[in-house]
Amino acid sequence: MTLIKSISGIRGTIGGPVGNGLTPVDIVAFTYAYCQNMRSRKPQPNGDRYKVVVGRDARLSGEMVENLVVGTLSACGVDVVKCGFASTPTTEMAVVFENADGGIILTASHNPRQWNALKLLNDKGEFLSAEEGADVLRRAESGDFDFSDVDSLGDIWEEDFTDRHIDSVLALEQVDVEAVKAAGFKVVVDAVNSVGGIIMPRLLERLGVECIGINCEPTGQFAHNPEPLPENLVELREAVVREKADLGVSVDPDVDRLAFICENGEPFVEEYTLVSVADYLLDCAVRDGKKNLATVSNLSSTRALRDVTEAHGGVYYASAVGEVNVTTKMHQVDALIGGEGNGGVIYPASHCGRDAMVGVALFLSNLAHKKMSVSALKATYPQYKIAKNKIQLSDSALIEKILESLKEIYKNENVDLTDGVKINFEARREWVHLRKSNTEPIIRIYAEAATEERASALAAEVIAVAQDIIK
Repeated sequence: MTLIKSISGIRGTIGGPVGNGLTPVDIVAFTYAYCQNMRSRKPQPNGDRYKVVVGRDARLSGEMVENLVVGTLSACGVDVVKCGFASTPTTEMAVVFENADGGIILTASHNPRQWNALKLLNDKGEFLSAEEGADVLRRAESGDFDFSDVDSLGDIWEEDFTDRHIDSVLALEQVDVEAVKAAGFKVVVDAVNSVGGIIMPRLLERLGVECIGINCEPTGQFAHNPEPLPENLVELREAVVREKADLGVSVDPDVDRLAFICENGEPFVEEYTLVSVADYLLDCAVRDGKKNLATVSNLSSTRALRDVTEAHGGVYYASAVGEVNVTTKMHQVDALIGGEGNGGVIYPASHCGRDAMVGVALFLSNLAHKKMSVSALKATYPQYKIAKNKIQLSDSALIEKILESLKEIYKNENVDLTDGVKINFEARREWVHLRKSNTEPIIRIYAEAATEERASALAAEVIAVAQDIIK
């Protein structure tokens, strides 16, 4: 059994002893702590009741976890709007739609079926800051609980926000509904038996797209590993070729990550989901004479976004890894677009959260304007490959020694210390990013270069240096 408590929320496998799995006791304690943090974060005038939105993906434990979370919120005197089956971005937007004080998303994202999690939102529908998350964690571990009396329990009601979310996507200025309809696209969608099977076909239908769904029944019985990586999308790749479709679309169980398959069955590659959408929005911004051409991604994402941004005369910014860090940087620089290399598209004109629906609508708009196949579109972008490795250590104290030493060893390169150590080899247009795990005594190592072989060799080079440091 596994339970991971961090400033970004609580996640774990269902069952087991308290504190060693995601149990009812852990869920209640964390929900209570969230309520207390909400009260300190946002004092309510006139003693009005707080309101929190709760949405969930389709995983098997979802209803059980939802009952515990909703019941605890009510026991804390908080009104609850139950979204039922709802994507993560739908729940985020529901917080704004409802003018709520916060939200809790029940999803373990791309983790397998035995996992679940609580993801915590503020009154803007964005994830809590690191400081707020740390406060929730401290309160949950204190064991100091005091619930409301019977006359002060929160009310509970249900509302479906799916269509309002779709309406908001279609209303975005750069989503060209008429151009997409005129293109007559055929798209295959793999929703891995979760909530994407509800919202994605509905969105595509509104865009005039012929949609062929596979694994779209929200049973929670994931048909394959739910992380939208090429090795998990064999069925989708085969369906795209068989159906002679223009595009394959894969989403994870909570629909905040997005991966595409080209018409020939080859992966578009998750890293390029954000790159392609950013390229389109930068085109639009330049055409309209807009001056705000800032983009953001995290330090472990492809350099291609920087290249595309600078080609448009824009400025690229890198953030620490983690969605809240990306959105914080986006707010700071008033970014046009941002996200993560895992297929996460964040478009502030919609809302500041990863949203696969926004990503699909903008991607299809780009494709309709460019009038080319998906594989041809992919070929227009700078081509890089990322290798992912890690160093397993028996002593976590060695992590800091390695990172500190690498800063000195590579001091003549462009070294970024925002999050771990990122070494940019500018002359070669390559980089290596090393950062420690928050949950294990390991260093994660991402390296990018023009080819897979070169990226792997670059990672191996730095790993060898790191191993020499600790000999």
